[in-house]
This record gives sequence, structure tokens and C-alpha cells, in this order.
Amino acid sequence: MDLQLQSFDGAKAGNITVSEAMFDREYNESLVHQVVTAYLAGARAGTHAQKTRSEVSGGGRKPFAQKGSGRARAGTIRSPIWRSGGTTFAAKPRDYSQKVNRKVYRNALCSILSELRRKDSLVIVDKVDLATPKTKDLLAKTDALGVKNALIVTENAAGNLALASRNLYDIAATDAAHVNPVALLRFEKVVMSEDSVRKLEESLL
Repeated sequence: MDLQLQSFDGAKAGNITVSEAMFDREYNESLVHQVVTAYLAGARAGTHAQKTRSEVSGGGRKPFAQKGSGRARAGTIRSPIWRSGGTTFAAKPRDYSQKVNRKVYRNALCSILSELRRKDSLVIVDKVDLATPKTKDLLAKTDALGVKNALIVTENAAGNLALASRNLYDIAATDAAHVNPVALLRFEKVVMSEDSVRKLEESLL
């Protein structure tokens, strides 16, 4: 079924027909948590590396006699309890990514978009374009929409929009193909162009 949402075109406001399956779905908190956790885990580099006692150079000779020195017996200077020794549970490069089914990921995005609509955090506009790559021009557009902290989603966020938004902390721009759950939840508002709405409907439904 279809749903009517308000769409802003400059000073005028009209309606856009969208799918209920994407903008009127019940919020599934556990599903969203699973997808967000998997997305953040996949962003981890996993390149940390430490050496075990067998990998630290040196320590081939017994440092002192087993008996007679009055010290605790030691077989190598690369023991983890010695300075410059190996690490007991050494961190090794690993892949932190978690498998998430494509259907689960899509359902989570639809759940987030539906919750944004219910909380009046979703703003749909006819289009978002800038004649020049100037930050003040972008701020003028967001001020006209009454948003201070927002993610702007367009069909193609490259060009002037990307250049104008990259110097702002509270405003970010992305295209519909790269929308992710963390970005949708990070900002107070999500501003979407009508083209990006259609693009998301094609990819998520």
C-alpha cells in the first residue's frame, strides 16, 4: 500500500506517495541493534598485533643458573613477567565483521526510516542542489528547512554538496546507495530528496 508524505519545494509544500513497507513499518529495536552492531564491527580495522614469548627476539640462553642465585628460577628473559618479554594473550590481526543477511539489513533500514517518520525527524524535499560548493549556501538551505543537525540524502551526493558539507560537523551528505543505519541514527533529522526516496524504494523493497 501507499502512504502520503509532505514534500517541500522551496516555500511550497506538496505530497509524495511512498511505500508503507518502507515508511510505515513497526520499529524492531532488537533487529536495529543487531545491524548497527554488525556495521560498527565491520568498520574495525583489526590490525592490532602483539608478540608472544616465542616471537620476541632473544632469550635463547637461560639467564642464570637454576639454583644458587637466590632468585626465582627463569628459563628465558622473554618470559611475559619480564620487562621486554612477550605478551601473555597477544592480540593478533583478525576480522571483526559479522554476517548479516541482506533481507535483515534491508528490514532494519526500513524500520529506522519508519521510526524517523513517526518522530517527525524525516524531511522530504523536492531536491537538494547547490550552484556553488560553499558552506554558507548549504547552511542557508538547512536554515530554510529549520534543521541544524541533519543527514542529507540525495541520489548523488558528489560535487558541490559534498564539498559544501565536508567542513561541517552537524551536517553530512550521502547518496542513497551508501545510506547506513549508523548515519541515520546519528543525526537529529534526515533530509531526503524525492529522487533518493525512489532510489531507496528500488533497493530496499
